[in-house]
Amino acid sequence: MTMTDPIADMLTRIRNALKAEREMVDIPCSTVKTNIAKVLKSEGYIKNYKVVPDNRQGVIKVILKYDEEGSPVIQGIKRVSKPSRRIYSGYGEIPEVLNGFGMSIVSTSKGLMSDSHARKMKLGGEIVCNVW
Repeated sequence: MTMTDPIADMLTRIRNALKAEREMVDIPCSTVKTNIAKVLKSEGYIKNYKVVPDNRQGVIKVILKYDEEGSPVIQGIKRVSKPSRRIYSGYGEIPEVLNGFGMSIVSTSKGLMSDSHARKMKLGGEIVCNVW
């Protein structure tokens, strides 16, 4: 069976692993998914990630982050732009997530980055997902 939206699959795997209170989740590797994991790590939403090669496409091992009380740092993660409906925004119109308490991951001409970084660089693009 072919997967129509691998990014949504990645976000669902992370969401399910957080609900099950897992320490780590395995995700099939791709360049876009690796860049999403890089943005999540740089913004402090996950502890770390590692790309492990195998005989097929490879696996991204994402180590999830929890606070002192044991609740996950990622309270919610949602796909915004879908294959059926793409959502684009200029750098001035990128919406804030939860009045600045969350972030959007934006696909720009300079690569994937957080919404605050895209605003600083004055770059718009496709809003991939929201994290809070």
